[in-house]
Amino acid sequence: MHFVLLGAIIFGIDAALRPPAKDDKVITVTKAMRKSFIDNFDEDKERVPSDSELEKMIDSWVASEILYREGKALGVDRGDDMIRDRIAFKLQLLIFDQVRVAQPTEEQLRAWFADNHERFDEPEQVGFYLTPATDEATAQRQLEDITGQRESEELRNQTRAILGRPIASLSPSFGESFRDALLAMPEGQWKVVQSKEGWHVVRLDSRRPGALAKFEDVQEEAAKLWYSEETRKQAWEAVSRLKASYKVQYE
Repeated sequence: MHFVLLGAIIFGIDAALRPPAKDDKVITVTKAMRKSFIDNFDEDKERVPSDSELEKMIDSWVASEILYREGKALGVDRGDDMIRDRIAFKLQLLIFDQVRVAQPTEEQLRAWFADNHERFDEPEQVGFYLTPATDEATAQRQLEDITGQRESEELRNQTRAILGRPIASLSPSFGESFRDALLAMPEGQWKVVQSKEGWHVVRLDSRRPGALAKFEDVQEEAAKLWYSEETRKQAWEAVSRLKASYKVQYE
């Protein structure tokens, strides 16, 4: 009995000091982590990520975790007390350093430009003046003061001049109804308009149409962007090959 008890104690101490090695090829995306991704998606808490956006965030974290583990396996963390992302970044640099991308042919670049021309097109832009957000009644009084040229110096100082604002950026910042109302206004006329922040007195000052980019004018810039994207694509494929040896599980 004494030998049995002594053996049990020895095995217990051994198990405590030398726990079973965890499976380094299993990555668990916990419910708490998913909630953290959702909570940190928008600082203003105005919306949660879509399923595709959440999937991209998780994929990015999984890729970072894989790079971290592979980096540790290669010993790149020796003598470095920084956190996981630093180790992952080191291996990322190693992977990028191994990527070799040939220069695209003009045919390849033209095809890529055709699929991405909106990145080079000059967007339609507007310029306008905007008073601070307030309630509707206050905005109406401010409109009367502005049109009567008796607005306060404080209101003049607080009124923002927004110049060359792409129309596509209006809806995310101010709301669709604000965008539609602004674009329907005649230039030079003050009106009360509601945004998602409140009510404003607004004056459309200018409107400039967009312009389509010509391949010949942006060919050099397009080549640089193509090269950068192709490099990232091949680096991501390298990470995906590493990912194939891992099991990603979800709670």
